[in-house]
Amino acid sequence: MSKKALPSSENIYKTNCPILYAMELIGQKWKLPIMWYIADAENQVLRYKELERKVVGITPTMLTKCLRELEKDGLIHREQYPTIPPTVEYSLTERGKTLIPALETVYQWGEAQMASRQ
Repeated sequence: MSKKALPSSENIYKTNCPILYAMELIGQKWKLPIMWYIADAENQVLRYKELERKVVGITPTMLTKCLRELEKDGLIHREQYPTIPPTVEYSLTERGKTLIPALETVYQWGEAQMASRQ
């Protein structure tokens, strides 16, 4: 793997650096756990309240913000059904699913690090 220098003072939103681009999409604290729980769910679909319960510590405001950003970036799909109260389900898009193998690797690495710490 050839390492390339990260850009120093340029605007990261307009960078050609793949690392900075990826971190702009998924770099917030809650985005990866949200995607992980959706991918891990039965049928890979979760409702808003299920996500709220699974992602421990996230506020409703932050969950909504992250879900909107993930949807805007094409990583998750939001399906709203015309029921009362409204039913909303979230699933990964094909683009979002391509991130799961990398998340599994990070999960395994984190698990090994936690075990070696004990």
